[in-house]
Amino acid sequence: MADPATYRPAPGSIPESPGVYRFRDPGGRVIYVGKAKSLRQRLNSYFADFAGLHPRTQSMLTTAASVDWTVVRTEVEALQLEYSWIKEFDPRFNVKYRDDKSYPFLAVTMGEDFPRVQVLRGAKRKGTRYFGPYSHAWAIRETVDLLLRVFPVRTCSAGVFKRAGQIGRPCLLGYIDKCSAPCVGKVTPDEHRALAEDFCDFMAGNTGRFIKRLERDMREAAAVEEYERAARLRDDVQALQRALEKQTVVLGDGTDCDVIALAEDPLEAAVQVFYVRGGRIRGQRGWVIDKVEDATPGDLVEQFLLQMYGEAAIPREILVPAPPPDEEAVVELLSEQRGSRVDLRVPQRGDKKSLMETVERNAKESLAQHKLRRASDLTTRSRALQEIADALDLDQVPLRVECYDVSHIQGSNVVASMVVFEDGLARKSEYRRFSIRSGDGDVASIYEVICRRFKRYVEERVATGELAGGPDGELVPAADGTDGAEAPIGVDPEVELRLAGDPGAGMPIDPETGRPRKFAYPPNLVVVDGGPAQAAAAQRALDELGIDDVAVCGLAKRLEEVWLPGDDQPVILPRTSEGLYLLQRVRDEAHRFAINFHRSKRSKSLKESALDEVPGLGPARRQALLRHFGSVKRLREATADEIREVPGIGPSTAEAIVAALRGESTSPAGQGS
Repeated sequence: MADPATYRPAPGSIPESPGVYRFRDPGGRVIYVGKAKSLRQRLNSYFADFAGLHPRTQSMLTTAASVDWTVVRTEVEALQLEYSWIKEFDPRFNVKYRDDKSYPFLAVTMGEDFPRVQVLRGAKRKGTRYFGPYSHAWAIRETVDLLLRVFPVRTCSAGVFKRAGQIGRPCLLGYIDKCSAPCVGKVTPDEHRALAEDFCDFMAGNTGRFIKRLERDMREAAAVEEYERAARLRDDVQALQRALEKQTVVLGDGTDCDVIALAEDPLEAAVQVFYVRGGRIRGQRGWVIDKVEDATPGDLVEQFLLQMYGEAAIPREILVPAPPPDEEAVVELLSEQRGSRVDLRVPQRGDKKSLMETVERNAKESLAQHKLRRASDLTTRSRALQEIADALDLDQVPLRVECYDVSHIQGSNVVASMVVFEDGLARKSEYRRFSIRSGDGDVASIYEVICRRFKRYVEERVATGELAGGPDGELVPAADGTDGAEAPIGVDPEVELRLAGDPGAGMPIDPETGRPRKFAYPPNLVVVDGGPAQAAAAQRALDELGIDDVAVCGLAKRLEEVWLPGDDQPVILPRTSEGLYLLQRVRDEAHRFAINFHRSKRSKSLKESALDEVPGLGPARRQALLRHFGSVKRLREATADEIREVPGIGPSTAEAIVAALRGESTSPAGQGS
């Protein structure tokens, strides 16, 4: 691991011009490429305050052994050179956009003597026109099947085409008029190429002229009483219309644009692109990236635009979720590559904003599916658990992990959550939710919830004979030699439980009651959402309960640092670590569970009103009052006589309601307020 000070450029040696820089490892391989408006300011930021840098940037600097740079004249040249170097060197610390799956394209091989329509994946071939990409291959085949009725272009392979020519008999598609059969000379090469060009024009969005032409021919055939031909033309028009219906109209006719949206978390990001041509969605594509540096949405957009449109066709308009930092330079570069003006916009309202929201939902779903596939892999989960055990110096792999998080708004409605992961997978049946009583901050709340959870664990061990009570009430080892635990002091044993699934699934069973022992199964590792203070509070709670076989760590969200109780420095897991990914997923699940409970509790508290304090006014009559008046506000403005009109409300109750809602003291029964 290199010391960045050993290869820091000498003071004054770095120019202030725009340029591109490269960090290299001891073997001379490029590990990071970046651009800057001012090379001096940008490179000095790497070496000025190493401790203040993002952990991923620190990892890059300690991996590198040297840095060099190239000066350019403009920011556009810097963008071009950065893209070229990233493509050439494939640096390990740069963001890499990779497909989350292989998307199919509809391809027409215009470079062949007899063009062929087919579904292709992977790298594009020269002389072939591509349409898409599409999310599913079957969607392409359905469209092609409809269009072949009007544009009977060849779809067979080279072998089938050659054999049909040798035997002088076309394939089945030739007999049912879904192929013009150029293999046996039914059409000339020029006529077949014209069909392929019409097919491409229709797919490119020039649809109106074909439908109008067929409708004109249909009317002419009907006029001369060629009804069978008119019927076939009518069916052709309907086939084209059905093919158009499969391509959703989202924007005005003639609108060509790409719509780009992001979904991200601290470690990964998903990008989705919808291709709109002629106002219709012609295809979509997705990528998933590892965020190897602390990048903003604008940074991700800029990097994506450079990599996406380095070779691909560029539309007239690109809709993005956030503007890139060097927006003018990016627009100038894209316009230069396209040969005409390219508009880069962030939609604010209207149809384009709605479409952007749809693409964003697809990006979120893509990221969720990617995480699910990653979490479901047994080998990956096993590696993640082993990496956690190695990083935290545990005696065994943490097969059961419990994570705790606290949620509140300015100290009100404080709640906590406990989520359980076994063998790297969530066990939602064992999730728990706690209403916090102390309300003295996150640290005190973590201490309280750990005490309450593990006090129950100790009590259930005593109840089952694993621990025994001594003459003074303290806990001592049971007869079977099980380790004892200190008697907890001042811990309220009551725990608010809410099961999130099948109650007691997979839990130890109490032999006396036959019910699950909810807290009898201890975790190997306790994770708390927070830094050293929260980890120390959790450890203190376990120490006071005499529990010494459960490991504790805290996961700080800002820099994804893992804190062990009593340590001055955090444990930094590698960026590519599956262990870090699992810890983050556990923490995020605990945060989600706590937020949901807090919202439900806050919503319940907001619905409570002064009516709850009126003696003798039960839920049924409260509901009757609200139904009659429509709201508490109207009820507050009502008189006692108006309130008495509600069935079941007597004079004394009406007076009590008026007094409660107007902040007055309730008068004795039967008297006015």
